[in-house]
Amino acid sequence: MMTVGIQTWHYGLVARWWAEFCEGGDDIEFFGNAIKRCGEPALDAGCGTGRLLLPLLGSGIDIDGSDVSKDMLTWCASRAGAEGLSAVLYQQAMHELDLPRRYRTVIFCGSFGLGGTRVTDLEGLRRIHSHLEPGGTLVMDHYPPKSDSDYAEALAENLELPRDWPEQGDRRRSSDGTELELRTRLLAVDSAEKTVTREISARKFVDGAEVANESHAIVICGYSTADVESMLDQAGFGDIRVTGGLGDWRPSPSDERIVLEAKV
Repeated sequence: MMTVGIQTWHYGLVARWWAEFCEGGDDIEFFGNAIKRCGEPALDAGCGTGRLLLPLLGSGIDIDGSDVSKDMLTWCASRAGAEGLSAVLYQQAMHELDLPRRYRTVIFCGSFGLGGTRVTDLEGLRRIHSHLEPGGTLVMDHYPPKSDSDYAEALAENLELPRDWPEQGDRRRSSDGTELELRTRLLAVDSAEKTVTREISARKFVDGAEVANESHAIVICGYSTADVESMLDQAGFGDIRVTGGLGDWRPSPSDERIVLEAKV
């Protein structure tokens, strides 16, 4: 079910949650404008259930999608069909990317550092580089780890792990009337590798009674902005530009999200 070397949680009820509730966002317009500026065709690497891919495809952009999770892609294809769209989707991990097409733009949103290792993450950037046409552009976002994160807290205070589950999760009513609930907790910290492992519990309820319960874990590699810039350089990219958030300003330590744009 999972690609070797990848440990992520985007399967089963979690994939359904993403399909049901993860929609919209001002980054759709941002990445759409980036594609229009940098050129088509485009690839949404780590497209998941299609939060970005489907509205961009619906706007007329020539864009394909790839993701490691078959479950996420199944939901993406289903949603595309319901919207009358024909989506070209590939089930491949980033570090194993081997597609029949080359692209002018690759967008990589919300996925860097998830599920793999420093070796697979670097290889993923190399694979993206190899799928871009000469002069092509990678546009990716990243969330640098913060000093007040669970990771830093666990290292500083030697917290007992795994942490307890929160008493209450995020429960929402899905399109068929059933309820889905997610809870997450910190499972492990590897200070040498600068990784955290988080566990997610997904539960399904019918008329208030629990009818299904799944748990999955995900490994998250922590990278500073300088780390990502260095990896892009090692992967063969040049003309690397970093901005804060979705704006056009220089990044600062207070930015929770940065955007990197790199050329082939």
